[in-house]
Amino acid sequence: MTTPTEPGTTPTEPGDARVDPSLSVIMSERRQLINLGYRLLGSLADAEDVVQETYARWYAMSRQQQEAIHHPGAWLTKVAGRICLDLLGSARARRESYVGEWIPEPLPEPTEWITGRPGGAILDPADRVTLDESVTMAFLIVLESMTPAERVAFVLHDVFRYSFAEVAEIVGRTPAACRQLASSARRRIRASQVPSAPAARQAGLVRDFKQAWETKDIGTLIGLLAPEATLIADGGGLVSAAFRPIEGGEQIARYMIAIADRATLTILERTVNGQPGLVAQHDGVTVTVAAFDVPGDRITRIWAVRNPDKLWPWTANPPR
Repeated sequence: MTTPTEPGTTPTEPGDARVDPSLSVIMSERRQLINLGYRLLGSLADAEDVVQETYARWYAMSRQQQEAIHHPGAWLTKVAGRICLDLLGSARARRESYVGEWIPEPLPEPTEWITGRPGGAILDPADRVTLDESVTMAFLIVLESMTPAERVAFVLHDVFRYSFAEVAEIVGRTPAACRQLASSARRRIRASQVPSAPAARQAGLVRDFKQAWETKDIGTLIGLLAPEATLIADGGGLVSAAFRPIEGGEQIARYMIAIADRATLTILERTVNGQPGLVAQHDGVTVTVAAFDVPGDRITRIWAVRNPDKLWPWTANPPR
C-alpha cells in the first residue's frame, strides 16, 4: 500500500473564506475510493454513493478531529471499506428480491465513458475505474459468491495490497482471521477460473459473434458457442430479459436472434470491463451490453446487461 501524503495544512471550518490547501490531498484519494467501491460492490453507482458518504463523514468532523488524523487517505479507505461491508450485508437481501438475475454494472473503456449519471453526480474523468483483471465480469461474478467479509478481506489485501493488520481494522476481526478469509476467497477464485484465450482470439470470436448476430445466422452462432454455454441476462424487471440463465449453445443462439427480431439494433464492438464485448443500440441508445468468457476456441459464458439503470456510463440519453 502506498502511504498517503501528509497534509501540510488542515481543512477550514465551514464559512472560512480561505482556500483549503489540503483539499487536493483529500480529493486525490477519490479515484482510489471509486476503484475500491466498485470492486467491493459491483456497482459504480453504489461506489459513488459510498465515496460521497465517506467525504461527508470527513467534513462532518471538527478541524481538531481532522488534525488528529495523520494519514487522511488511510482514514478515508477505512471508512469507505466499512461502509461497503455494511452495504454488502444488505445487498444480499436486496438481490434475493431482485427481479431476474443480477449482474454487476458493466464498465466501458475510458474513451467511451459517459460521465453524466441520471439524477446523480458527474464523474470526473480522473475518477474512472482502472480496468484490469480484477474487474473482468468473470472475476466480479466470483466475488459475488463470497461472504461480505471474504470479499472485503480479499479485495483489500490481494488487489489493493493492504496488510492484514490494516484489513482487520476495517473488517473488525483479527489479522489472523482476515488472513483466513482472504485464503478462503482465493480458493474460490482458483476453483472457478479457467485461463482465457489470447486477447486477439477473444476479439476475433466476439467479432464473429457480432456478425452472426447482425445477420441472424443461427448456425454460425451455435458454432461459436460451446455446447454447455450459459447466458445470463439482467433486465432488472424493467425490460424484457431472461429471468433465468439460458443453457446450451442452440438455446442461446435462438434467444439472441429473438432479441434482434424485436427491434432494429446497431451492434458495436466495445471493451467491456477490460475485455472484448458487444454493445447493442436502438435509435442511438444503448440497450444491451454483453460481456463474454472465452477460455478456448468457443464462447462459454455471456453476461447481457439490459437493465437501463446499469447502462448510464454507456449512453448520453439513458431511458427515463
